[in-house]
Amino acid sequence: MNPAQHGAAVAAEAAGFVATVKAADLSTPVPTCPGWTLADLTQHVGSVHRWFTELLRRRIQQPPTSREVDLRLPQDRDGLPDWLAASAAEAAEVFAATDLEAPMWAWGVDQHARFWVRRMLFETLVHRADAEIALGIPPHIDRALAVDGIDEFLTNLPFASPFAPLTAQLRAPDRTIRFSCTDGEGEGDGDWLVGLRPDGFALVADHAETRTADATVRGAAADLLLLLYGRLDRQSDAFRLLGDQDLLTHWFTHSAF
Repeated sequence: MNPAQHGAAVAAEAAGFVATVKAADLSTPVPTCPGWTLADLTQHVGSVHRWFTELLRRRIQQPPTSREVDLRLPQDRDGLPDWLAASAAEAAEVFAATDLEAPMWAWGVDQHARFWVRRMLFETLVHRADAEIALGIPPHIDRALAVDGIDEFLTNLPFASPFAPLTAQLRAPDRTIRFSCTDGEGEGDGDWLVGLRPDGFALVADHAETRTADATVRGAAADLLLLLYGRLDRQSDAFRLLGDQDLLTHWFTHSAF
C-alpha cells in the first residue's frame, strides 16, 4: 500500500469506528482494553488523530518535548463519535496539504511524514476491531490491509521500547520466528521472518521462503494482525503453532505494543 491508500483507509476506518459506536452504549466495557469503556476508546482514537495531525502540520524534525494539543473535546460524552469524525476530517485535510514523502522525525524506522499516516491507520483499525469485539461483532479486516498492518507492526516494533519497555527483552541467541499467512498467495506476500539476536531483534529482510524457522505461527492475515496486537489468543484454533513453543511464549510475553 502507498501513502495515498493509507490516507484513504484512515478515513474509511474512522468512519467504520464512528458507525460502530454511534448507536452503542458508550459505557460498554472494552475487554481487549482492560479498564476502558467505549467512551474511553473513542476519546483515545480521536486524541491520537489530533496529536498525529498536529505533528504532521508542524512537520517536526526532533522528538517533541510535549504532547499537549488542543483536543477540543465535546462537553457531553455522547458527542464523542461526532468529535472523532471531525478529528478524522481534520486529519484528511492535513494529509492532502502535506508532502507525505517529506523528511520528518518519527519514532519508527521510516523518517518521513508518511510514517504518521500509516501509524494512524493501524491505530484506528485495531481500535475499530476493539469496539466491535466489545459489542459482540466479529471484526472484518481486508486482507491487503492486514498484510500491510503486520508488516508495519513488525518493522516498527524494534523501535517501540520507549513506550513498550518489555520489547527490550526480545533477545535470544540467534533464533528465528516466522509469521505466515494461510490465505492468499504471492512472492513475499504474507510471510515474515523475525530474527532474535543477543543484542535485539529485527525483521530478516532477505530470507528464503523455504528457510526453516525455530518457531512458526500460521494463520489468516486478519487473525495474525489481531494476534500480534494481543487481541486474539495464539492457542485459538485460528492458528497453527510449529517449532519451539518456549520461544513463542517469550515473543508474546514481551511484544505487547
